[in-house]
Amino acid sequence: MKTLGIAATGMQAQQVNVDVIANNIANANTTGFKVGRAVFQDLIYQTMQREGVPNADGTVRPVGVDIGLGVQAAGVVRLNTQGGMLQTDNQLDLAIEGDGYFIVTRADGTEAYTRAGSLMLSPEGEIVTLDGNLIEPAMVVPENTTDVEVTQDGLVLAYTPDAIEPEEIGQLNLATFINDAGLKPIGNNLLLETVASGEPFVGPPGEEAVGIVRQGYLENSNVDPIKQMTDLITAQRTYEMGAKALKAADEMMQTANQIR
Repeated sequence: MKTLGIAATGMQAQQVNVDVIANNIANANTTGFKVGRAVFQDLIYQTMQREGVPNADGTVRPVGVDIGLGVQAAGVVRLNTQGGMLQTDNQLDLAIEGDGYFIVTRADGTEAYTRAGSLMLSPEGEIVTLDGNLIEPAMVVPENTTDVEVTQDGLVLAYTPDAIEPEEIGQLNLATFINDAGLKPIGNNLLLETVASGEPFVGPPGEEAVGIVRQGYLENSNVDPIKQMTDLITAQRTYEMGAKALKAADEMMQTANQIR
């Protein structure tokens, strides 16, 4: 009897589903977070009778007997829809409206990508993320700066008391990917380039297929709590049905074993 194994794969798949939904709910207030969705595929089939085989009377069997062996998680798809804008009026809070990722350099020198634009100044005046990762290209804000302005096309300007015109300290670039769902999440709001994502296309905000920058805003997560709770209930009910199938298979095996 294959039912025990088949039902077990269904329960394992729904456990993955619940884990993904729980992570979505936990990150409902995480800046720039993108909701994930578990996707599944059926396992291999065991053929008991093959379709298309000629019968004794010369007819052809129209269908076969193919018994599936269950289900497995095929992946977790990240849904990169736009999150809502939260106005903060903090001049170093930046949100991307449209496609694109901020480029950061980690402590080991490797590049990563993020939608979280909660930026700060390091002790040296460099613009960094909350974890201290440098924003690329690296920019240093002058010591006597009173205000920092970031235009929609990524130009960063510093205003000082003794200057008539603001000082241009850098050009903020964004990275886009042909398959941004293929980026690898590593935590701390960071994503890494992979073979699946393809290489980044780097350019200033506002160019074709590149979003713009909104200063004084942060991008909320795109998690819909109501939908996540609905999906959680559905996953729980499906898990319960798998448990009932498991119990039914066990009872059938007990009945068969008791036959004398």
